[in-house]
Amino acid sequence: MEQRPDTGANRNGKRPRWGMAIDLKRCIGCHSCTIACKGENGTPPGIFWMRVLEQEEGKFPVARKVFLPIRCNHCVNPPCVPVCPTGASHQREKDNLVMMDQNKCIGCRACVVACPYQVRFLAEDTHGYYGETLTPYEAKSYQKWQPRTVQKCNFCVERIENGLQPACVQTCPTRALVYGDLNDPQSELCKLVRERSHFQPRAELGTDPSLYYLT
Repeated sequence: MEQRPDTGANRNGKRPRWGMAIDLKRCIGCHSCTIACKGENGTPPGIFWMRVLEQEEGKFPVARKVFLPIRCNHCVNPPCVPVCPTGASHQREKDNLVMMDQNKCIGCRACVVACPYQVRFLAEDTHGYYGETLTPYEAKSYQKWQPRTVQKCNFCVERIENGLQPACVQTCPTRALVYGDLNDPQSELCKLVRERSHFQPRAELGTDPSLYYLT
């Protein structure tokens, strides 16, 4: 169901805190989220704001594959923000999203090293998937990116501010991805977190990630 977020205060009078739940029982490892993310954001080769890790568990004849989608967690206490010397890596006050300002980024990689989730990428160049000659789509998309600057998931901020779901959520065929406002107890996301067993990635670090894996 399409969600229509309010970019100001939510129904409780609080500022929204956008987050996501990933249902590991529903994820089938189709990588639709990865492709949708690249299609929406036009990222260069080797840069994946959303990707799916795979692991085999058990032994024959009882063996299975486990899939784990990973992305920027938009932490409440993001370690990537205070280490940035220019303020390029910053956290929006109005909704907690951790963003990158490429006009301020000097490519020092301090935020890449500080991120414990390995979801930040330095764009080395703007070559396309088929060599130095860009396709029309790549030529248009790459205008947004500057070489030698850091990229990361921005939660499809332009989409959610226009009442649309993030591209990865919209595309998931099994509805394994659910996004919403963690400051709204009535949101579908909050209901799932209350009702289902879950974990936050590396919660012991105190980052308070806005990502929950439902188990």
